[in-house]
Amino acid sequence: KNSPFFAGLQLMPRHIQRSNAAKSVIRSRVEHVFADQKSQTGLFVRTVGITRATMRIGLANIVYNMRPFIFLERISAVA
Repeated sequence: KNSPFFAGLQLMPRHIQRSNAAKSVIRSRVEHVFADQKSQTGLFVRTVGITRATMRIGLANIVYNMRPFIFLERISAVA
């Protein structure tokens, strides 16, 4: 971070701007998913071992992906 453009003294090169923009799009989408999981399911992983943590995150992902399906099922049942 000793580069002049990090200190605001120089414009950031165009290729770095494009790279940051691409990463920002992915990061914003992923952060929204994890924030939603945390708020809806209270996801807080405090386990011993990577296997248990992977299982817990996997189950939270299944719940996250099933919610739109359940919503659509309820709408079609009412209609």
